Amino acid sequence: MHISDGVLPTPVTLAGFAASFAIAAWSVRKTDPDQLPKVAVVTSAFFVASLIHVPMGPTSVHLLLPGLVGILLGNAAFISITLGIVLQSFLFQFGGITAIGANAFMMGAPALTAGWVFRLLKGATLGRHMVAAAFAGGGCVVLAVSILAALLYAGGEDFLGVAKIAILAHLPVIGIESAVAAFTVSFLYKVKPDLLGLDAIPPSP
Repeated sequence: MHISDGVLPTPVTLAGFAASFAIAAWSVRKTDPDQLPKVAVVTSAFFVASLIHVPMGPTSVHLLLPGLVGILLGNAAFISITLGIVLQSFLFQFGGITAIGANAFMMGAPALTAGWVFRLLKGATLGRHMVAAAFAGGGCVVLAVSILAALLYAGGEDFLGVAKIAILAHLPVIGIESAVAAFTVSFLYKVKPDLLGLDAIPPSP
């Protein structure tokens, strides 16, 4: 889910860069230096997962993972997403260089939202953590696709059809992302709870 060069009007392109720069600066200020190794690992996972694309007419779908990025990194999620988007654009031409700001906002803002939603809903039990992760992961895709559709709509009537196809193509991704987020959080809850901001969970007798 990347927007290419020439799709967005110049004012929208500039607004995307401005918004992403502002949020990235805030994200940097909110990130503890001790978190940087964790940011690097999560960014690598996001980068690799987003490389496998399945063509769907004039668009394509792939595993997104911004919800999981938000769950694991919290306020540092926007840095991770932006780095991944920049690397994908320059190394593999996924998304246009002029659309980096819009693409970073489209994926980064939902990642931040997913992190906040997860922390709000996670409760103290494994079940609550899994439900919160599923809701955050799936909801993140819904928000990202909504932003994509809005940006394509700003590109003019020629892209309205693409926006509709993109929405339909990502409906299965919502369920997949929910499941991936829930099972990943379930695994981390048992073996590495500190990654979820938890104290060690005692083993079952």
